[in-house]
Amino acid sequence: MRQRSRVVSKFWKLAAAALLSVALAAPLSASTAAAETSAPQRQATELQDQGAAAGPVVDRGLESLVSDYQTRTPTKYTADSWKPFAKALTAAAEVAGDTSATTSDVADAKTALMTAAADLKAADEGTFQTITNNTFWNDTSGNPIYSQGGGVFKFGDTYYWYGVHYTGAELYRANATRKYDGNVSFVSIPVYSSKDLVNWKFENRVATRSTGVGSGANLSGAGWVGRLGVSYNENTGKYVLAVQMWHTGRGGHGVLLLQGDSPTDTFDYGYFQTQITNSPTTGTGDQTVFADDNGKDYLIFSNREGRSRGFVAKFRESDSLRIEPAVQIRSGAGREGNAMFKLDGKYYHAASDLHGWNTSVNYVNESTSSNVQGSYSSEYVLAGTEMDYSHVTQTGFFVTVKGTKQNTVIYAGDRWADFAWNGIGYNQWVPITKTGARPQFHSVSQWQFNATTGEWRVGPANNYILNPDIQADRVIVSSVRGWRNLGGSVTNVNGGVNGSRFALQVSNSGGVEQRVESVPAGTYALALHTRGSAGQVVITGADGSQRTLAIPSSSGWTKRELTGIALPGGAATVTVRASGSGGVTVDQLSLVKTSADAPSGQRYEAETAPAVCQGTIDSNQAGYSGAGFCNGTAAAGAYAQFTVTPATAGTATVAVRFANGFSSGARPANLIVNGSTVGTVSFESTGAWTTWTTKTVTVPLNAGSNTIRLDPTTAAGLPNVDYLDVGAAAG
Repeated sequence: MRQRSRVVSKFWKLAAAALLSVALAAPLSASTAAAETSAPQRQATELQDQGAAAGPVVDRGLESLVSDYQTRTPTKYTADSWKPFAKALTAAAEVAGDTSATTSDVADAKTALMTAAADLKAADEGTFQTITNNTFWNDTSGNPIYSQGGGVFKFGDTYYWYGVHYTGAELYRANATRKYDGNVSFVSIPVYSSKDLVNWKFENRVATRSTGVGSGANLSGAGWVGRLGVSYNENTGKYVLAVQMWHTGRGGHGVLLLQGDSPTDTFDYGYFQTQITNSPTTGTGDQTVFADDNGKDYLIFSNREGRSRGFVAKFRESDSLRIEPAVQIRSGAGREGNAMFKLDGKYYHAASDLHGWNTSVNYVNESTSSNVQGSYSSEYVLAGTEMDYSHVTQTGFFVTVKGTKQNTVIYAGDRWADFAWNGIGYNQWVPITKTGARPQFHSVSQWQFNATTGEWRVGPANNYILNPDIQADRVIVSSVRGWRNLGGSVTNVNGGVNGSRFALQVSNSGGVEQRVESVPAGTYALALHTRGSAGQVVITGADGSQRTLAIPSSSGWTKRELTGIALPGGAATVTVRASGSGGVTVDQLSLVKTSADAPSGQRYEAETAPAVCQGTIDSNQAGYSGAGFCNGTAAAGAYAQFTVTPATAGTATVAVRFANGFSSGARPANLIVNGSTVGTVSFESTGAWTTWTTKTVTVPLNAGSNTIRLDPTTAAGLPNVDYLDVGAAAG
């Protein structure tokens, strides 16, 4: 359970604890008992569990939490949020130093402290940090992050990332040019902490091979350990980790529940549950932990064999050491990587194809009620995952960030497949936003995120080509994912550049193309590696302009580059062709923006006076700058106007940042400077209202105050307008 306020008298808390002790001492009913033990054995186990909880208060967590939170500085937070936090911290310090404190006292103090810490509000707007995918990540000490199949959970004001360290991740990182078939030998469950979701500090190994799992067994004897999450229980003050385990010495497949006194504690055995009521199999297929807004935590999972059913099951509220009867929310084809997120009041269950840990689109079922265990829609494909199979990943888990300006969902994808440059050890994180009625997956290789405000933007080194390394398809195919055949012979082949598994080959005068739905206006560089016969790569801008890179024949891999490619905002197409019957093989294609996003000078936000917006200032589409954007009225003449004040007169470069999710085409506007029309601007479709791009124009300006008006000429009105960047005027 998440931190929730409890206002209960000490008398009633003690009475409730006594009643709970009596209840725990009795055998479980058949509907909730674990199936692997007899009734007398279950009763003994329950008494053993209850006895451990009922002894003298030994809590390793409260003191460490108090020590950690005493390092917070009041000037970094708003006064209104600091005051209740300081009060909770003082109270928690008193309880931590009180040797007569009861279990309930400690749990209450811990919960109150974590709740107040979670409500702390930063005094500034934070900073954007860069997330770069397709690389191995390191912690803040420069050591490898080993975290597979886990989850990120916010406790207090800190994010904690739990996952599994497998031996295969070490091998793969040391040499990613070969296969490591099924090497998932368990090493440990590390935990990392972060305030910004980018810089991660190693904290502890919460479980290792020596961690006990009941009945004298430990994790070293497990045949499988993986797919986990953590729940905080406010009644006990414990952090409960739920992880899949297959252990022949403990009855086979099941959910292992470990518990600790703090998020970074060394966790101890709590319970091993082989059967979740209403699931047709023991154990789970894949699983994650979902924390709802109301403080309740749920296990999201599929049945182990066939995985054709999806379930939501609540953690027992008294101690989180049992998974309660499950509710089925989906059925149909087998799915794995089961995970859930919540966006705009709806629950979304996402999962991947069931085909051996390889990549796929994400399949989504969305709730049709306000109940996480209620009814769900039929399955559909998550938009944005089609072109490169979810950025060449399988569904891992989701992180919801509630920022001061917007809420953002982060998709955390795993790469598990046993082949080069697509194997164990990679974590790929991308943003998810709401586009229209359904969520949108943004497949970016680099992006920047502000964990304080919740804002995100595409990174300066983002590769706009999808499936550029030809790794999305898990087998040899004649139609490569993300690339449309243009005739001739097309296939992916074994043996890519730098020891990767696959490359793309076209022959017999054949070709392929990829339409990149939206690139911002600017200058780009195209690069790729080639070998074999001659060919060419053509890049076509939204205005029809083309640049061609000739590919001479070569016996070995050679890097080819084309720089200084000027592209307008909008769609761009990359075409690869073979020059004759011979085959040209290409790999590691990239299209990266090399020019700055905006001219140097002054920025003028659409929501800031004296700017005028004939419409509304909105903040419901992710990726904007400042506090909002101008959502103009859908009408000709419904303008957006800016007052700009250059120091000198002359011709200035003006960059208009906008988003046009209108699928039927561009939205034109007159460009009016100081009352005179100086030109027209065509705001092409960017593909989505959350996809922002920049249109650059030049205008004559006077020294001092000037007005720049964008006056739409059609009934569709303007696109959403974010800001103007005005460069220094040249005389």
